Amino acid sequence: MKIDEIDIRILQELKKNARLSMRELGKKINLSPPSVAERVRRLEDQGVIEGYTVSINRKKLGFAIDCLMEVSIKNGEYQRFQQYIESHSRMVFCYRITGESCYMVKLSVVSLKEIEDFINEVCTFAKTVSHIVISEVKPQPNAEWQLPILQNEK
Repeated sequence: MKIDEIDIRILQELKKNARLSMRELGKKINLSPPSVAERVRRLEDQGVIEGYTVSINRKKLGFAIDCLMEVSIKNGEYQRFQQYIESHSRMVFCYRITGESCYMVKLSVVSLKEIEDFINEVCTFAKTVSHIVISEVKPQPNAEWQLPILQNEK
């Protein structure tokens, strides 16, 4: 699949605001709305654009505590943990990782009791190390990002 500079500009604009109409997007990148729509459709069909989402501020909904948790599986109980975490209502993400731990999980919770409950529920098949998040460093909203496929061309 060939990605060109126009595709990159489309992706950058949609990353800033996925709600742009094809007309608005076309104005920003100096391309006609039908051409933009065709390119966006191609990027979607090829799986480059996987979807459009809403960013939710969990803190404003009462989830004041974020916890990063290293999870190490006991006795090969990977399936059991995966089934458990897939349906856990406070899980923000779960990554299978390398290193001393097997997974890195982010929980967003209302109270420390919920973290304790999580630990108690998985302790028979997993060992955990918890890290409470005290602040977050976010990328600047309009920070430029470079696609790996273009880094080698420069």
